[in-house]
Amino acid sequence: MKIAVLTSGGDSPGMNAAIRAVVRTAIYHDVEVMGIMRGYQGLIDDDLISLEAKDVANIIQKGGTILKSARCQEFMSVEGRKKAYDTLKRKGIDALVVIGGDGTFTGANVLLKEFPDLRIVGLPGTIDNDLYGTDFTIGYDTALNTVVEAIDKVRDTAASHDRLFLVEVMGKDAGFIALRAAIGSGAESVLVPETEYFSEHLVEHLRNGKKRKKDYSIVLVAEGNKAGGAFEMAELVKRECPEFDTRVLVLGHIQRGGSPSCMERVRASQMGNAAVESLLNGYSNVMIGIVDKKIRYTPFEKSIKHNDKLNHELLDLAQILSI
Repeated sequence: MKIAVLTSGGDSPGMNAAIRAVVRTAIYHDVEVMGIMRGYQGLIDDDLISLEAKDVANIIQKGGTILKSARCQEFMSVEGRKKAYDTLKRKGIDALVVIGGDGTFTGANVLLKEFPDLRIVGLPGTIDNDLYGTDFTIGYDTALNTVVEAIDKVRDTAASHDRLFLVEVMGKDAGFIALRAAIGSGAESVLVPETEYFSEHLVEHLRNGKKRKKDYSIVLVAEGNKAGGAFEMAELVKRECPEFDTRVLVLGHIQRGGSPSCMERVRASQMGNAAVESLLNGYSNVMIGIVDKKIRYTPFEKSIKHNDKLNHELLDLAQILSI
């Protein structure tokens, strides 16, 4: 058997740990393995490399992905996917492990429909944690720790100057990072895309905090919040509550980088190992996840279309603890 592995879409900490596990598990089972550079673009361009155990040494602690990543417009066309398929056939590759998120799995699902002789399994590599079929995605835990560490530091400045900081975190369609980071950092409020949180609610909450002698505040804003991003919310606060000394901090892509946490490395290693063993056992068209500490297999279509739901109990907890 001969397999290949790629990373696609946004990078996330733990991808290298997953690559390492895929390569070493494959070699353990006498399976040849190749790495595809820059995701689906590498398949189209025939940019593949052979991988041995030594090639994935000293990468488990590194963020990003040694295989690089890219968003491939050409792969969205029938002609582009045919080029990708031809590369796999030419290289004698029997199966593929794709590491990424919603877009990566959508591409894999379409490729399988057009070329059903392929076998593909996926690993959930995204900091957003919004894929159905796993408790935590690869990258989510590390991104959370990065956000909380940043908030801990900015809180020192907020307290020293009696300021209100609106901290914008990633989450265009999902508020998982914002919500858990808000609880973990002790933020005074959190705004996420999944809820209809009107601007007047934020103003009222901040004013009530002021009445309770709160001299400074931290508000987490997911970038996809329906009421607007951190800058929009800052303008609102400045207009409605000029008594607040308001500042904005956008963490941006810093959330994607950095050395993965121990939990991340272990989880990614488990998933990478399971990916190879699932292919050996005949699985295809599934995402490998971990639910209740056990490996689970979820069809690509279900993992894409049934995005995980925000935990409203955590949302209530964030509100209770913010008084």
